[in-house]
Amino acid sequence: MPELMQGLTFADLLPFILVGFAAQLIDGALGMAFGVITSTLLVGVLGVPPKLASAKVHVVEIFTTGVSGLNHLFHGNIDGKIFFRLVIPGVIGGVLGAYVLSNVDAEAARPFVLAYLAAVGLWLLWRGLDHQPQIKDPKIIAPLGLVGGFLDAAGGGGWGPIVTSNLLLQGAEPRKVIGSVNAAEFFLTSAISATFIWHLGLEQFGVAVVGLLIGGVIAAPFGAWAAKHFPAKTLLLMVGVVLTLTSAYGIYRALA
Repeated sequence: MPELMQGLTFADLLPFILVGFAAQLIDGALGMAFGVITSTLLVGVLGVPPKLASAKVHVVEIFTTGVSGLNHLFHGNIDGKIFFRLVIPGVIGGVLGAYVLSNVDAEAARPFVLAYLAAVGLWLLWRGLDHQPQIKDPKIIAPLGLVGGFLDAAGGGGWGPIVTSNLLLQGAEPRKVIGSVNAAEFFLTSAISATFIWHLGLEQFGVAVVGLLIGGVIAAPFGAWAAKHFPAKTLLLMVGVVLTLTSAYGIYRALA
């Protein structure tokens, strides 16, 4: 890492710092979008191969999710039942997804997953506009962790969109969902990153990682604060908007 920092200027880092800050601010407040936004930048704009982009994003997320999880814990945004039922399945799914992406092209299913997420986003928007959220204990948690972890590693982002959105559909309290999903993601990203390093080496370190890391760590406390103080209905609507827009853009990119 010291060698990496030599010769870097603030101008080199600034675009990635800004992207990391914005992505983590959204992710910390809504429980999704860091991986989607940063992976889109790395793959779509900079031309980074998908497996290396996913590796870079997950290395950054070890630190951003760690800081975010601690801040959500401080603000009382974590539900222990949801957290513990997500962690182990999420780690298992993440390791499997990282292995698949390192050895197999899993992009064929991406448009179908994005179409599902776009539909979920529209459903959340409808619920937020027409109904006051009714808080209920979610019944399906562990399977969401497994699927969300797999898609997160295989697609460079997907943990938040899959897990957060489906827990909200089941009626769980928005800020508790967001905090629990963010905290569990630390263990998921650590396992995914270790798997990528094992299969791909240490190539994932670079200017993008340093810049995204700086911006993401700075933004993490603000996202947790927002999740605590925004009304539940507002969070539901914001999740619906972000999920619908990012999924629709992903579908366009996949089919273009």
